Amino acid sequence: MIERPGTTPFGGGKMSARLFKRQIDVTERQQALQGGEGGNETGRADKWRLLRALTEAKSHYGLNDRAIALLDALASFAAERELDGAKPIIVFPSNRELSLRARGMSPATIRRHVAALVEAGLIFRRDSANGKRYCRRGDHGAVEEAFGFDLSPLALKADEIFDLAEQAREVEKLQRSLRTEITLHQRDIAKIVEIALEEGRVGDWLDFSAQLATIRSKAARKADTELLRQTRTELNLLRSKVENTYLKALSEEEMSANDSQIERHNQNSNTDKIIESNGNEIEKSEAPQRKAMVSLARLQKICPQILDYAREGVRGWSDLIKTADLVRSMLGVSPDAWRKARAAMGEEAAAVVIAVMLERAEEIKSPGGYLRNLTAKAEAGAFSILPMLQALERKVK
Repeated sequence: MIERPGTTPFGGGKMSARLFKRQIDVTERQQALQGGEGGNETGRADKWRLLRALTEAKSHYGLNDRAIALLDALASFAAERELDGAKPIIVFPSNRELSLRARGMSPATIRRHVAALVEAGLIFRRDSANGKRYCRRGDHGAVEEAFGFDLSPLALKADEIFDLAEQAREVEKLQRSLRTEITLHQRDIAKIVEIALEEGRVGDWLDFSAQLATIRSKAARKADTELLRQTRTELNLLRSKVENTYLKALSEEEMSANDSQIERHNQNSNTDKIIESNGNEIEKSEAPQRKAMVSLARLQKICPQILDYAREGVRGWSDLIKTADLVRSMLGVSPDAWRKARAAMGEEAAAVVIAVMLERAEEIKSPGGYLRNLTAKAEAGAFSILPMLQALERKVK
């Protein structure tokens, strides 16, 4: 049986059934650990690594940064770097010392955050008969009895805290990705509406702008994952409407005059055929299923800029496709438009198109709309990447 210091709070502090149950649970777990019955649980943890993880998982425990700072200060009074929850870990700093290590935190603020840490089940108060924090040492200087704050519940929650920190990192990563997509959608919608108004294009541009403002107001800084997903979906739908409206307002010449001319020049009189780089003809309906009709070496000469975004170089088509996925996001092409392009053109051809678009980034006003237009041509069997490449190749030469 483990000897426990006082468990009820001094003075006006109230005891609760939940606090009493927690103290009993901690005592039983300590008995199990000391008896070698803890299983995989060790009850030990590096206090600074544990506090770092708790900082990431603090929302689960209802704690703020100030409460974590106070717990950090309390942990600094523990002699060992590793906390061993198999026995009470009682620290007994004076109010003055605790305030200094908590960066000048006032007594009232300390009391408030101590209460929050106790409520979260991370520390216990081990109050003496008169409420003072102190220890009694034996003849050889070892602590025989101590009253103050017990950190053993923190150590016993180590596995739980590390798991919650990992979950928090995954949520943060997902939310960061969603916010990036949202920002790109917002930027592109706003810019397309702006250029459409400047050019006097036909369309409900003011209404689109109002819809964008409404959606933007929902994506608050503290928005949760579900709200961010909903906002992304709404923006994706609005973006499609805006791009399609803008595309309908463009003439075919405006979309790609040079490409159209070169394509007409390179296709033979049979409109159902496409010329491959080796001179062979294939049916247009077969084009999306075929490999890209250009060697990787030739593509790298014509479109060198995409190589700057290849994290590990471009050793094969799979590397180019991964890099194109990164570049399309930078250009503002939505995941939906990219997915449809890959399905219609084939992955390699779609990656080539992104490489070409990167080279022509300054000329293409609406990258998402431009890709959707080419995707529609590919779906109709009326698209080839060769004219695009040949046009760039002439510029290079």
